[in-house]
Amino acid sequence: MRAGSDLVYLMVPKVISIPVRSFSPNFIVIPLPDDKLTLGCANKIMKWLPDVDSVVLGCGLGVQKTDGLKKLIVELSSQNINIVLDAGALRQDVIKKISEDNCVLTPHAGEFKRIFGFEPNSNMDKRINDVRTKANELGCTILLKGSHDIISNGTDCFINKTGNSSMTVGGTGDILSGLIASFLSKSMSSFNSAIAGAYINGLAGEMVTSKLGYHIFPTDIIDELPFILKSFDKYCD
Repeated sequence: MRAGSDLVYLMVPKVISIPVRSFSPNFIVIPLPDDKLTLGCANKIMKWLPDVDSVVLGCGLGVQKTDGLKKLIVELSSQNINIVLDAGALRQDVIKKISEDNCVLTPHAGEFKRIFGFEPNSNMDKRINDVRTKANELGCTILLKGSHDIISNGTDCFINKTGNSSMTVGGTGDILSGLIASFLSKSMSSFNSAIAGAYINGLAGEMVTSKLGYHIFPTDIIDELPFILKSFDKYCD
């Protein structure tokens, strides 16, 4: 929402829906019947899902069967809904269901190894080639998170250098996924959405660290986002 999304729907297990709803009146919380993302949950999501532009899958998902997740990806892709896959959604059998170029994967090095079977090379040129090659094979955009983020759509490549070590705190990757999804909802391409998300997330992290030092919460970064985005208004006239 801080990135400009008009409406944000959170589909979460019923058991946690009340505390999630009480966290903020800004979100529309839809409780799901099962604790895991089952096939039944996937069917209900597609039945209840309002008219949306983008979806984030995987944050907080944990380890579980992937049947429901794979069904969701196929169904969402068939409706041309933009998809961001992160964390628990980054699995080998899941990414095989990607069929459109409106999908962004946001792995860190460990998740990259989990889905592709090898660690991205420590040499920057070879690391860039690893990301570009896999993005080309899948036909999607990959954002490999690290001290320097590497973003590729299989052809073009962008290196993002914003951010610092304070952002290793858990949750900053979830913010990144939300930013990308929000930019996708504004009709930006997958590649440009990933670039903008990485750059702005890192810049917000730098700004918060300059104020608070290396003792930050992810929510501190979220609070900084409106000021970062407002600073770009002069380029949008």
